[in-house]
Amino acid sequence: MTDANDLVARVEAALAARALAGADTPALLMVSGGSDSTALAYLAHELRERGALGQLAMLHVNHQLRGQDADDDARFVAQLAELLGIPLFSCDIDIAGEAQRTGENVEAVARRERYLAANEALESLCLHAAAPLADGRILTAHTSDDRVESFYMRSIVGTGPGGFRAMKYRNGPVVRPLLDVSRDDLRAYVSQREQAGEAVACDGEGNLWREDATNAHTDRFRAFVRHEIVPRAKERNPQLLEVLSRTMNLIADEDDMLESMVDELMERHVTWTEQVPGRAPDFDAGCVLAPAFGAEPLPLRRRSVMRTLQLMLGREARVETASVQAVLDAYDTADGAPRGGYVTNIQGDLAVSANKHGVRLEPMPAYRARRKRA
Repeated sequence: MTDANDLVARVEAALAARALAGADTPALLMVSGGSDSTALAYLAHELRERGALGQLAMLHVNHQLRGQDADDDARFVAQLAELLGIPLFSCDIDIAGEAQRTGENVEAVARRERYLAANEALESLCLHAAAPLADGRILTAHTSDDRVESFYMRSIVGTGPGGFRAMKYRNGPVVRPLLDVSRDDLRAYVSQREQAGEAVACDGEGNLWREDATNAHTDRFRAFVRHEIVPRAKERNPQLLEVLSRTMNLIADEDDMLESMVDELMERHVTWTEQVPGRAPDFDAGCVLAPAFGAEPLPLRRRSVMRTLQLMLGREARVETASVQAVLDAYDTADGAPRGGYVTNIQGDLAVSANKHGVRLEPMPAYRARRKRA
């Protein structure tokens, strides 16, 4: 286990080396009250004191899924924010009710709503800090444990291009400065603060962080991997976290290279509908993939389609493999030419249609309106 006293320096070095955040970066901390996010709050406070981070704020979202325990989490986080003098954004969201209304998975709804709240809070923080929104960052407390768990989860159910890098250190405004730190390291760090006589937050039972009892339920996929798969793997290799983290970083390096090639491919072959010179593309309106797109290497085409659909469906949407394949199928496998007359409907009510001019992706109402005009 790493000496907890080194953690602040390690995290500061990670922020700088990976250009995740700097002295002028407004940083919104996602804090649930668990050990990892509680440690993140203390670390960020110390980094702010060192001049390694800009203005701070915290966000706590009560998902209203765990009754009194969830309310106690909110009280603990409020105490932590007051102790550290960090402004707190908090909100209550009826996740179960929203999931029932939409028919979606509860965990997926919780994640979406949590990040919607985070983006709103970040906008407010940046406004208060007189900083451009693009300069703000959302800091999460994902650790090397979380990353390894994601690796095994994807190994079990399958994944798409780049999936085995498991988590990115940065994804848009979201940064994960603790990906090279273990959960045990963070718990030791928080405990040592108390042992050193520093002020710490405690819940009603004197705990230094809040434990979510549902984390022990092995019927939940991540909990199953956390409690059943990872411990068995650690029996074979006690250095599992470090070894797999290095492996995932190697995968990430190659993934980044392929993504840069996709940048060039999309620049050549993707034209966004109704694009006005000098303005950002209107992703909602759709795009046209050029006829020559079908002759590019399949791995690059697959990644390009995935990125295109992600832009159209939104950052938080999960692009389905069937949707990517439906777009690829619009090109003939023999000569790579668009398959004239090809039309299909994919997730998000998007239409995919092909003719000699290329393959068009657009909202279905726009496709129908075009067909009607024709």
